[in-house]
Amino acid sequence: MLINLLEIILKIVPTINQLIKKNRKTAPRKPKAVALMRGFNTLENRPTHLCSPFKRGVCVKVTTKTPKKPNSAIRKIARVRLSNGMEVTAYIPGMGHTLQEHSVVLLRGGRVKDLGIRYTIVRGVLDATAVEGRRKGRSQYGAKKPKPAGK
Repeated sequence: MLINLLEIILKIVPTINQLIKKNRKTAPRKPKAVALMRGFNTLENRPTHLCSPFKRGVCVKVTTKTPKKPNSAIRKIARVRLSNGMEVTAYIPGMGHTLQEHSVVLLRGGRVKDLGIRYTIVRGVLDATAVEGRRKGRSQYGAKKPKPAGK
């Protein structure tokens, strides 16, 4: 048993001379948000490599989903057809939204682990309205600074 295992290991491990001749190559890192790495060339009608931090898209379906095992809630999600032709599922952050089918939204990367979703809709841009009455962490939800009450 032990001899067979050693034979298998010795076959896989390269010799020093083999490593000198051709050294080890590192595996390429795969992107986490694939849809943000793709563009689309309409003249040639084929996808291109075009990295961008945001992508615009149109909501195909707006619905809710329950998270994975230890958590319990009703999370709002949207199926979005992007400008590069891909269709992805995105999370709608914040309390309340006015999105419906055919709403134009802006997408960014940002995983929601308990839903298995890799994209998030940017609030306060295009048809996605800002979260009303938000006072803390406003920039992520597109909320403007409230006016001072005293003046």
